[in-house]
Amino acid sequence: MRQPVTTIDIRRDLVGLLPRLRRFAMTLAGDAAGADELVQVACQRAIAKSSQWQGEGRLDSWVYTLMRQQWAEDHRKRRPHAVNKTNVTDIRTATRDRAAIVDSDAIHRMISDMPDGIASAFLLVSIEGHGYQQAGDIMGVAPTLIMSQLAQAKMHFASLADDHSHRF
Repeated sequence: MRQPVTTIDIRRDLVGLLPRLRRFAMTLAGDAAGADELVQVACQRAIAKSSQWQGEGRLDSWVYTLMRQQWAEDHRKRRPHAVNKTNVTDIRTATRDRAAIVDSDAIHRMISDMPDGIASAFLLVSIEGHGYQQAGDIMGVAPTLIMSQLAQAKMHFASLADDHSHRF
C-alpha cells in the first residue's frame, strides 16, 4: 500500500504539470488570461485538498477534474439568466475572434475553433493519452459522449483540410 502523498509532493508534481494544465484550461476558458486564472485556482484547490489525494491513479486526471469543476462553477456564476439567441454566423465570428486572440500558432487556432467541449475531449484523449472512461470522468460526462466529441473533432479537422487542400 502506498503512502499518502504530502502537500510538498503535490506542489512539486503540480509544477511539472503546469504546461499540460494550461493547455487543458485553454480548451475550457478560451483565452490565456482566463486559462491562467483557472490553472491557479485549480492548483490552489489541489493543494488545499491534498489530503484527499492518495497517490493512486493519475494526478493530472484528478487536477483536470478539479479544474473542470471549477470552470463549471465559475461558468454558472457568470452565465446570464436570460437565454440569448444567437445565430450561427455570430458563433463562428466569436470563435474566429477567440482563435485570433489565443495564439498565432495554427494548431492552437484549429483547436480553439472547435465547439465547446470538443476541444477538451480531443486534448484529453488524443494529446494527453487518457482513455474514454478517464476523459469522461474528468469532464463529468459518459464515455460515449467523449467518443462522439472525438468524432466531431475529426470531422472538424476534415472540414479544415477540405478548406485548405493542397496538391502535391
